[in-house]
Amino acid sequence: MRLSRRFAPVLAAVALVMAVPSDAIPHSRVEGANGDSRQVDAPQPFGASCRTTVTGSHVVAYCHNPYVGTDHVSLHIECARWWDIDTDGAPVDVEPAMTVRLTGRCWKEIRAVWITHGT
Repeated sequence: MRLSRRFAPVLAAVALVMAVPSDAIPHSRVEGANGDSRQVDAPQPFGASCRTTVTGSHVVAYCHNPYVGTDHVSLHIECARWWDIDTDGAPVDVEPAMTVRLTGRCWKEIRAVWITHGT
């Protein structure tokens, strides 16, 4: 029987995964004061991914949260002119599988833009 070319890579990947022994997979372990050890859950991935766009003196940021936990994001803008007021936006909840839009501006040029995350 001849395998199709599109099934050969899938079959090879399945064979490689099945061949790895379970004790070769790293586990996190914590050792107590009395010498007993227990397995600890690895930290879950967390945090929305954000992208920002600066057009003149306006900023638009989109943050998408692909994870289960809610993330709290804030937009921060540093203006280039000394007399222009920098802004720190209020935290916005980004629920799981949701995208939020954050906006802000300076009167003149923008020096820096960044997003902070919270739990």
